[in-house]
Amino acid sequence: MSSSAGRSGHRWRVIRENLRMQRRPCWLCGQAIDYAAPANDPEAFEPDHYYPVSTHPQLANDPGNLRASHSRCNRSRSNKQPTQGVWHQAEHW
Repeated sequence: MSSSAGRSGHRWRVIRENLRMQRRPCWLCGQAIDYAAPANDPEAFEPDHYYPVSTHPQLANDPGNLRASHSRCNRSRSNKQPTQGVWHQAEHW
């Protein structure tokens, strides 16, 4: 499978845009994401695969496997399990 699996093509662009439109905070740190920042900015929006594509390629284009994150948070996590302190949505939401 290509290294861009789950990160290219029409389906990926639609899923990414739907996630972007939700304007959620970063699921890893809980802070607001700068949705207007350019792609290489550490504060920019970047979809994060909860289950990494490297270990779960079948979930590459599953919208339920994606979370909104900062570029810096997503890249520092890489394909590791989230560290403790991961922000979770409260039950009452």
